[in-house]
Amino acid sequence: MALYAIGDLQGCLEPLERLLDMLAFDPARDRAWFVGDLVNRGPDSLGCLRFVKGLGPAAVTVLGNHDLHLLCVAEGIEKSRPRDTLEAVLAAPDRDELVDWLRRRPLMHVEGAYALVHAGLLPQWPVAKARALAGEVEGVLQGHGWRRFLSRLYGNEPARWDDDLDGDDRLRAIVNAMTRLRVCTRDGAMDLAFKGEPGEHHAHRTAWFDMPDRANATHTIVCGHWSALGLRVSGKVLSLDSGCVWGKSLTAARLGDRRLWQVPCPGLAGPEE
Repeated sequence: MALYAIGDLQGCLEPLERLLDMLAFDPARDRAWFVGDLVNRGPDSLGCLRFVKGLGPAAVTVLGNHDLHLLCVAEGIEKSRPRDTLEAVLAAPDRDELVDWLRRRPLMHVEGAYALVHAGLLPQWPVAKARALAGEVEGVLQGHGWRRFLSRLYGNEPARWDDDLDGDDRLRAIVNAMTRLRVCTRDGAMDLAFKGEPGEHHAHRTAWFDMPDRANATHTIVCGHWSALGLRVSGKVLSLDSGCVWGKSLTAARLGDRRLWQVPCPGLAGPEE
């Protein structure tokens, strides 16, 4: 049995199929962790959802920002954006089944020495605390009030975590950290406007995984989201968004020994942003 972690799909089913063929992946024997953002920008969001859902217990996927955006669009909470490629999902006969399955995915998954999350974790959160915070969001998303929660999801505030946060502010801060985070200010606040490469951020901003005394460095964090960062395999971080949707590659890492596999991608989403 092998356990593989796979980077952001964003609707790129054909590269995923090639990658799994390269791995000789067998869902009866192997397992795959997906770092989130199964959908959007690529050509086959519907196919990606159906494929990963069809893997059943052989797959774990956490929620990414594009996955949450699909939930919001499907429920009429947000409008589609010009570069979205969600139309086939929204028109599919199994749309409701797929939306229900997606909203029941975890925001974070912890197993052994690994923690799987789409974007990152705030430096002051130990893994056990982060997992409990993710559970707060999952409880709302999987409950009767999930539509109300999604209607209050968008926004960059509060940028700084406080244990006394409550209500929508608390849940929004958790979601933003786990699905949108790239860099923090020196005092640990999230700078969610930054989307560039690590060398482009100013001295007062630090990549979340390089923050000093990071409380979650007890585990190897497996993540994606930051395509401008690209593949990063170092220390306690496996960042696997290698820009498939932008014409770069799709990456799989075998967690047991960190061996990497990559396949080239056609980049049908246009220029990277």
